[in-house]
Amino acid sequence: MVDKKTQHIERRLHQNDGKWRDYIAEFVYGGIDGSITTFAVVAGAAGAHLDSSVVIILGLANLIADGFSMSVGAYLSAKTEKEEYKKHERIEYWEVEHMPEREKEEVREIYRQKGFEEPLLSQVVEVITADKKRWVDVMMKEELGMIKDERSPFALGLSTFIAFLLVGAIPLLVYVWDWLVGTRLPLFPVSCIATGIAFVVVGYLKAHVNRSSKLKGIAETLLLGTSAAVLSYMVGYYLEKWLA
Repeated sequence: MVDKKTQHIERRLHQNDGKWRDYIAEFVYGGIDGSITTFAVVAGAAGAHLDSSVVIILGLANLIADGFSMSVGAYLSAKTEKEEYKKHERIEYWEVEHMPEREKEEVREIYRQKGFEEPLLSQVVEVITADKKRWVDVMMKEELGMIKDERSPFALGLSTFIAFLLVGAIPLLVYVWDWLVGTRLPLFPVSCIATGIAFVVVGYLKAHVNRSSKLKGIAETLLLGTSAAVLSYMVGYYLEKWLA
């Protein structure tokens, strides 16, 4: 027999896990974008045979600017969506309050189209319209196709920014190490290996979030990252030859 304390702990863990999962998608996509864009900068700098200090400057500038831009975009998008939902919710509450018969008929029509027939149809309508909040929630979802997002816009933006910085910094780590203490390691190949591992991890997480094939998710992320790196390397390589 499981005691009440254990049940309470399990419920709390489940709730915390649910909250974590609410933001994992933004964390994953922030990580993917951060790793690909920063690795592209590193590849371009490597193609141009730039020093570690220059690679670090370019990489960090890109990391901070693009990460902040992406997080602000995620925040504003979520905030706008939430405000839009609240605006239409206020309108639905007003209509329910001042035009109840028309709104009730709309509920009836919605569920008639779903295949409900009398007398069950009238019972469903009565149950839904007996509570204004439930009534409005049904109208928001069924009539307007809008579902309330309970996630914090600030938390969404913050999770995107943190992921962008954490995963996006991986291609730079070997260059930072070389600048601090010096190393005989081949910098760009080591950066490629480290970033490839990051691509595998975030690709796996992306597939987990989308509930799709893990192998496909990893392959897609590796392909996108490699394509961006190859293009950037070629641009850096040829520009360095033409401008030198």
